[in-house]
Amino acid sequence: MKLLLHTCCAPCSVYCIDELKSENIEPTVYWFNPNIHPYKEYEARRDCLKEYAKSININAIFEEDYGLREFCKKVVNDLENRCINYCYKIRLEQTAKYAKQNGYDSFSTTLLVSPYQNHEAIKNMCEELSKIYKLNFLYRDFRIGFREGQNKARSLGLYMQKYCGCIFSEEERYKKNEKRSNR
Repeated sequence: MKLLLHTCCAPCSVYCIDELKSENIEPTVYWFNPNIHPYKEYEARRDCLKEYAKSININAIFEEDYGLREFCKKVVNDLENRCINYCYKIRLEQTAKYAKQNGYDSFSTTLLVSPYQNHEAIKNMCEELSKIYKLNFLYRDFRIGFREGQNKARSLGLYMQKYCGCIFSEEERYKKNEKRSNR
């Protein structure tokens, strides 16, 4: 199996990669995340993944597309549905497209590890893309290992982000913290 693994960040990749390797699957990490903002956050996550991939000797491909302007244009009129209508869609479709164009027979995503993401929407989107691009979608419910992966990432000293990625999720993070402190 030649697997392209869309990867949102190093901490989320830890359990996914470990689990796939335990099945004798050697994924190629694929970075395409034009939803991550601001630029310093994008840079921190990208650079951490580069170092992590190098440290575990795994192949990695980095698509350098910061994407702030396009992101803002695409989500401004429907902020509440930005994840499904833009963030997941653009990243997963680009992954499937790259996989097809570059001889991979399968794709998956580390987004499936997070209990904070819309798991069913991601799974359904990947299943649709597998039909469109005539690829295998390697589905795994990696959520079972989320805490284990996060703990390992901390022990390795990986950069641990505090929000999903886009500027609006950062805002939501601070609003949640404000609500907690006002209780």
